[in-house]
Amino acid sequence: MPHTLRKSLARIALIAVLLLFSGCSMVRLGYDNGPQMIWWWLDGYVDFSREQAPHAKQAIHQWFGWHRANQLPEYADWLADIRSRVDGPLTPEQVCRWSEELQTIVAPAFDHAAHLGTPVVLRLGETQWRHLEKRYAKSNEELREDFLQPDPEDRLRASIKRTVKRIENLYGDIDQTQRRLIIASLEASPFNPEVWLAERQRRQQETLRTLRQLAAESAAPELAMASLRKLIAHTHRSDDPDYRAYQLKLAEHTCGFIASMHNSTDHQQRKHAGNKLKGWETDLRALAANTH
Repeated sequence: MPHTLRKSLARIALIAVLLLFSGCSMVRLGYDNGPQMIWWWLDGYVDFSREQAPHAKQAIHQWFGWHRANQLPEYADWLADIRSRVDGPLTPEQVCRWSEELQTIVAPAFDHAAHLGTPVVLRLGETQWRHLEKRYAKSNEELREDFLQPDPEDRLRASIKRTVKRIENLYGDIDQTQRRLIIASLEASPFNPEVWLAERQRRQQETLRTLRQLAAESAAPELAMASLRKLIAHTHRSDDPDYRAYQLKLAEHTCGFIASMHNSTDHQQRKHAGNKLKGWETDLRALAANTH
């Protein structure tokens, strides 16, 4: 499964989190239009042929149908658990536990994507891999523009702007003390965009090598599916020991920051967050119930 397909399905699988920073109505709108949006996005990366396109579209629709019925209720339950605790303080351990729970919840979505994506991948060829390689290069350049500003001060300002926007969309307006907390956390963060980009490029090359090898060997579906599952696993947990250690260090810092940020909020801000969570939960349950 191309890196972009894994990435796009991950976005939908994690819709409860990835749309946390949008209005509630955007959850339903985005999800209901998800198959078409993902098709456009994937085609931009892979450039399916006329013969390949129907199979890709069918797999996307099948995945969304399965995901709506099987995954959305679990996301809603997960959000309900978080909502029940936002009135009180949080610990870094609790935040990390929620993250681990979510990874467990979404695991079947990735597995089902590998199952449905295998026949699609086996129909692709060198024309698609060359197109994908060019799109990788373009997306990496976009990442550099967003996260790798040459001036460290510009880079920090961009990070502050992104983080403040996300925090305020969940909790409402923040004060200067909370803004200083965000800045201090970002300055102390182990996040390194150069390391992130290097790992991203390494995974992209691993993906291209795997896909070309499967095509060259006319791999059996079972072998191809196992290879796709391995690629997916490496996306979540890097097979590079040094980068995996970096991932764990970054996760620990992020959990601590989220807990500190939450614990700095007042009653009104926590009420704002609770209302947001309730709205997302309600939307997810409505989507799950609407099986068309």
